[in-house]
Amino acid sequence: MRWLVTGAAGMLGQDLVEVLGGEGPDVRAVDREEVDITDPGAVATAVADRDVVVNCAAWTAVDAAEEREGDAFTVNAVGPATLARAIAGAGGRLVQISTDYVFDGNAEHPYAPDAPQRPRSAYGRTKAAGEWAVAASGVDHLVVRTAWLYGARGPCFPRTVQRVLTERGGIDVVQDQVGQPTWTRDLAAYVVRLVEAGAPTGSYHGTSQGQTSWFGFAGAVAASMGLAADVVRPTTSEAFVRPAPRPAYSVLAHDERAGVAPIGDWADRWRAAADEVLGLDAAVRPGA
Repeated sequence: MRWLVTGAAGMLGQDLVEVLGGEGPDVRAVDREEVDITDPGAVATAVADRDVVVNCAAWTAVDAAEEREGDAFTVNAVGPATLARAIAGAGGRLVQISTDYVFDGNAEHPYAPDAPQRPRSAYGRTKAAGEWAVAASGVDHLVVRTAWLYGARGPCFPRTVQRVLTERGGIDVVQDQVGQPTWTRDLAAYVVRLVEAGAPTGSYHGTSQGQTSWFGFAGAVAASMGLAADVVRPTTSEAFVRPAPRPAYSVLAHDERAGVAPIGDWADRWRAAADEVLGLDAAVRPGA
């Protein structure tokens, strides 16, 4: 199976390439400088000999999208549409990475893959448009929504918490936003399992199981650093007003179509990931 990973310089893209065994004849990794996913000619050439294309390229600057929605739309909707048309013509399969922001965040139960989309932000609208464009193209596809991603190869919430705790000794974190922290390596492996299992065309949720708040996740990060729980202080979203609204509830439901098990519990997976993500040596970690 010949793979193409777009947005391969990002946190998820790098982990996906590693999970696939690294670059070679069967795995090609490209970023914007190599292939502009909004350029039909460049895309057609890039996908011509590929069986599977995983689109990790995205505009992810959530707040900036409020003022530059057109630019975000170009990357998050026009780009996937361009990929979908080319891949449909080449007879391949597209995996489109999407987000919890396509939902309104007001639910009381986990969002099913077919739940109605009611995005409240420019970022969410453009990602929902990308999903629509892929589905409307008729290409064989999987839409894999994810949320609260962290990893060792890019900026992410745990590393920010680590930096602030190291510099200031304490941090205030919102406790009224709930979701599923998800390791990019786990998501990469889940995508590969879906493709290799021949999962039916449709939408899937690639997040860890369970749920916590940002406050709870920050507490887990502090514990991994060997710090006392009280270095993380709870606060509310009202204390951190931002241009784009954040979903209060970002818990996504999972299914096991094609026999593909979902990612494990977020707390267990964080314990497996913590040393690598935070750059810790388990043998000398404080409190170990």
